[in-house]
Amino acid sequence: QVQLVESGGGLVQPGGSLRLSCAASGSSFSTYHMAWYRQGPGKQREWVASITGSSTTYYIDSVKGRFTISRDNAKNTVYLQMNSLKPEDTAVYYCHVARSGMEYWGKGALVTVSS
Repeated sequence: QVQLVESGGGLVQPGGSLRLSCAASGSSFSTYHMAWYRQGPGKQREWVASITGSSTTYYIDSVKGRFTISRDNAKNTVYLQMNSLKPEDTAVYYCHVARSGMEYWGKGALVTVSS
């Protein structure tokens, strides 16, 4: 069983920045392949970024150069630094991990980009 808790969402103006955090339970966090997904209003949930246990990162094209995923294994936490935010980035952002054939999701953090 893995528990994921997101924090750091909020309201930001276009062009602004936010950092999301996801705290994970479990003693094997350093081996977890972690990911962020998002679901915008009226849209399907989509994958945004991933980071492997060796800290290799992957991004959806629409956030490349603006978002950075990182991890702190000492704190069992993964981050999503979001810069140059656009109104189309408005969504609930979810932390995700798959372990032993099971998928785990956090409850989500709402990010609203609006002037």
